[in-house]
Amino acid sequence: MLMNVIEIQKIIPHRFPFLLVDAILELDPAKRIVGIKNVTVNEPFFQGHFPGAPVMPGVLIVEAMAQVAAVMVLKELPDRETKLVYFSGIDQARFRQPVVPGDQLRIVIETIKLRPRHGKLKGEAFVKDKLVAEAEIFSTIVDRGE
Repeated sequence: MLMNVIEIQKIIPHRFPFLLVDAILELDPAKRIVGIKNVTVNEPFFQGHFPGAPVMPGVLIVEAMAQVAAVMVLKELPDRETKLVYFSGIDQARFRQPVVPGDQLRIVIETIKLRPRHGKLKGEAFVKDKLVAEAEIFSTIVDRGE
C-alpha cells in the first residue's frame, strides 16, 4: 500500500461520511493510479438506498473514481494546499453489476488528457477481477476560494 486513509486526507479535503477512498495501491504520477474503497454495511447511504437489498449508488461509485483521480492530480502539485479539484463532468458512464456491502472496489484511473487547470480521465471500478463500473471523468483544478 502506497497511501493509507490518513495520508489520503492530507491530499484531498474529503472527510467522513463523504471520503470514499480507503487506500492507494499504485501511483504513476499524472498517468495512472489505483485506489481501494472498502464497501461496508455501515455506509450511511445503505440506510435509504434499497433497505433490505443494499446497493451502492452508481453516482457514489463515480464519486469514488473522482476522489481517486483527485489524489493523483493533487499529489504532485507543490502548492496543493491552495487548490481544489472539482468534478466537472462525466461521459460514457456504465454500471455493469451492483456493488454491495462486503465488496472491495478497486478503482483504476488513467489519464486521457491533463492540462494545468483541466483534466480528462478514464475510470474503471472492479470487484475482484470483474468490471462493475466505468466512466470518463472531467475535472477542473481551482484555487481554494474561487
